Amino acid sequence: MLWNIKMNLSSLVFLLLISMVSLLSALKMLMSGVSYYIEWEIMTLNSCSLEMTFILDWMSMMFLSFVSFISAMVLFYSGGYMSGDNNIDRFMYLVLGFVASMGALIISPNIVSILLGWDGLGLVSYALVIYYQNEKSANAGMLTALSNRVGDVAILLSIALMFELGGFSFLFYVDSTAIAAIGGLAALVVLAGMTKSAQIPFSAWLPAAMAAPTPVSALVHSSTLVTAGVYLLIRFSPALEGTVVQTSLLLLASLTMFMAGLGANFETDLKKIIALSTLSQLGVMMSVLAMGFPSLAFFHLLAHALFKALLFMCAGSIIHSAGDYQDIRVMGGLVGFMPLSVMMINLANLALCGTPFLAGFYSKDLILEVAFSCPLNELCFWLLVLATGLTVCYSFRLVYFTLSGEFNLGGLAGVSDEDKTMTLPMVWLGLGAIFGGACLSWLIFPSPHMICLSFEFKILALAVSLVGGLVGYLLNLTSVTYLLESIKKYYIVIFAGSMWFMPFLSTRGVSNLFLKSGGLYQQVGDSGWSEFYGGQGSYSLFVKSSGYLQVAQDNSVKIYMVVFVMWLVALAAIVI
Repeated sequence: MLWNIKMNLSSLVFLLLISMVSLLSALKMLMSGVSYYIEWEIMTLNSCSLEMTFILDWMSMMFLSFVSFISAMVLFYSGGYMSGDNNIDRFMYLVLGFVASMGALIISPNIVSILLGWDGLGLVSYALVIYYQNEKSANAGMLTALSNRVGDVAILLSIALMFELGGFSFLFYVDSTAIAAIGGLAALVVLAGMTKSAQIPFSAWLPAAMAAPTPVSALVHSSTLVTAGVYLLIRFSPALEGTVVQTSLLLLASLTMFMAGLGANFETDLKKIIALSTLSQLGVMMSVLAMGFPSLAFFHLLAHALFKALLFMCAGSIIHSAGDYQDIRVMGGLVGFMPLSVMMINLANLALCGTPFLAGFYSKDLILEVAFSCPLNELCFWLLVLATGLTVCYSFRLVYFTLSGEFNLGGLAGVSDEDKTMTLPMVWLGLGAIFGGACLSWLIFPSPHMICLSFEFKILALAVSLVGGLVGYLLNLTSVTYLLESIKKYYIVIFAGSMWFMPFLSTRGVSNLFLKSGGLYQQVGDSGWSEFYGGQGSYSLFVKSSGYLQVAQDNSVKIYMVVFVMWLVALAAIVI
């Protein structure tokens, strides 16, 4: 194929090489406890130095290894998925720019250099979301860009506040009380993390970003854009402990997790279901981070990256073979036509549900046990339990509609797994979904942790998962009753299925509130009174004044006579 004899093959090999070197470096640093801090001073301003800094520790190296490996698999997969695209080279360059921005963010302990990777992610993600150049993609891209812009502004304000510390390398200050002493800094960093990781109320952009090509979704939703906020908060986590911000983050993350799980059970677009699944898992990461366990959040971040990339790749393979259909209601019985893709999507779904001894089990089970042993408030506890059940529920609903049952694609019977360019990366990520969780748990938590819980709490996660899977399958098996209930309670279905009206609030609500008021202000203020007393008014005043001054400087006898007469009249008036 032509794509693999150009730049793409060399970039693929380069990414795999980076992944291997980073993984070996991470293992060495993890065993020895050594970290490397590289600093290059660019300029000094008011005794505050501006440096380009890099942190090479086990966490950044391991994350960089996972990002590089998944990116290499996505590039290889794109060679098959995007083979019919005339602009495949442009697409590959955009993906590589995306990976470079994420790499810059990962190894930056400096809030200024983090902004470079942070803004790079936002810019390239906008270019990728609008890649197909239609109205829907343009709207989705604008929503994505503007939502993330809120986080960019929060980072800029954080840079301004960190002037107080005399430096921008936050790793030197997170363990002290310095950051806590600066009012609002922790809140701004959490706000930035929430926008990038799409927590409530910034959740609407993440399903909308599904307008991008599926390989981009596999990369974005596994290890790059949406995980940037979680990674930043993991780095900042010591500065958040015991603050009101941490408690607020826990509540919002729990609500996000529940909302996304509920919405996925009413969604019919295959890619949006998986996107809502990502949103739910981001809520899990944020909630465990807010409980004070950053290492556990990082563990789930890496384990989730493996099976979520696999899930998107399998979805892309199905969509690509089924004539670009994404509605799960017109699929069915794909197991007889695409056995490899179906096996891999089932594997990824089971890993997502936390099936014992797959990648998701080691992190999710530990997260639930830690949460049950923490002094968690009752609302967050039940939201966590319900979200766990809903995850299994929508996974089995997906299995029912797409993989089992009768074949519904009609004349589109040419679905198959023949394209090896797309199936080979899926096999490699499938191995990661099987063995990745166990290997990571041995590396990150080498000494076993004993969590003592009562029998009810120990069995709760398994019981909720089993009930969720049973409900998800049976409700759709008895689809007639379910449909009647949906019609009868249509307003509940609309509320739950539309992410609690968040997309409407993020688009129409914002446009009505801010854009119309901004237009009114522009009309009355900028183009009205501000012009009259501002630019145009000042211009007219200066023009007239300069005209009078010019006339006065013409040395005309008439002017002097007029002034002299006026002076005499004034003097006479004063004397009389």
